Amino acid sequence: MNLKNNLLFSALLLVCMQGIKAQERVSTKGQIPILAWYSIPASETTVARYQEMKDAGITLQFTGFPDIEAMQKALDVAEKVGMKMVVSCPELKTDPEKTARRFMNHPAVVGYHLIDEPSMAAYPELGNWAKRIQSVDKNHFCYVNLFPIFADSSIMGTKSYRQYVSECAKQIPLQFLSFDYYPVLKEKLSDRWFENLEVFSEEAKKAGKPFWAFALTTNYDEGHITPQTLAAMRLQVYANLAYGAQGIQYFTYWSATSLASASVEDQRGAPISAAGKRTVVYDRIKLMSQEIKNLSGLFLGSKVVWVRHTGKGRIPTGTIRLTSLPDAVKVLETNGKPAIVALLENGDNYILVVINKDFLNGMDLTFYGNETVKKVLKDGTIVPASVYENSLELDPGDAAIYTFPINKK
Repeated sequence: MNLKNNLLFSALLLVCMQGIKAQERVSTKGQIPILAWYSIPASETTVARYQEMKDAGITLQFTGFPDIEAMQKALDVAEKVGMKMVVSCPELKTDPEKTARRFMNHPAVVGYHLIDEPSMAAYPELGNWAKRIQSVDKNHFCYVNLFPIFADSSIMGTKSYRQYVSECAKQIPLQFLSFDYYPVLKEKLSDRWFENLEVFSEEAKKAGKPFWAFALTTNYDEGHITPQTLAAMRLQVYANLAYGAQGIQYFTYWSATSLASASVEDQRGAPISAAGKRTVVYDRIKLMSQEIKNLSGLFLGSKVVWVRHTGKGRIPTGTIRLTSLPDAVKVLETNGKPAIVALLENGDNYILVVINKDFLNGMDLTFYGNETVKKVLKDGTIVPASVYENSLELDPGDAAIYTFPINKK
């Protein structure tokens, strides 16, 4: 290659490199936490197992340990692979101060689990328990997960789900609120999921606390979808984020079914089967977790402006139908199909999320915005929305995400 061609090649390479460097992307500052319930059993505490879980994109490990020594061993292994853990062992209940004092300076500790799905009658005791832990360690969270909205009032201890949530925020000193709901059934969504999201999001906002929510990653019972598809996970994750969730939890990572019934569980599928083998769901949560990581800069710290629903006929109980659009968006039509449309704000920008609520079929989306509107791709790349056709197919359960500046005039 002669000198002239060398110079021409170098110039073209420089232009290409500058173009790549100039590619706009979602900020990588901070990440939405991804917590896995029923993660790695104590008997499987090895560096290889913890690295495998980290490779799936999970950032926080949570499972109950039989004693404090098993908890210590797991924390030491988690530290080696750069993971964080929620402390859960019997000694945390019997001697919270001593247990917190032992673990508070461990690099792998992120918080302390108190209870799952308590009755409101237990709130005073839980509040005292959390205060005892926090008297020793104020730097790590205490964690309580609440019932879904359809739980029997006799179990919740109140007829009002709003009161159940609001009293938890008042009586227990928690850094965030959490609830579980597994809405994806074999051929439809559970009726009250969006009502639950509406109420929980509102009550968390009133309490001035962020909230975390779940995505089902195993078969919950015979009524839920088998196996857990990427479309079903996306629908749950993006709906939670659209309603303002600041943490995503997978239920479960390791199969909660005993080895005695492993052959049945392997067919239904958690990411890791009862026999300790990966299923196809492992690869799906790895993809899902990467999407969450890529888009965390949009959703972490975001505030919900409004959430609306579209579709022919009745929209879900407790929700509001989409009737107007932000000024920057000229056309948004889902052609009569059920969708979530949410507007959030983060810093100087709005985030508009359109989610196909059908996890079995694609949806035609017609979208047109002004010159300020940009489309956010799943790898975190941001491009002008105008480079795409105005009519697009949105895959089952998937989300189309746009961003544009807040007009502060």
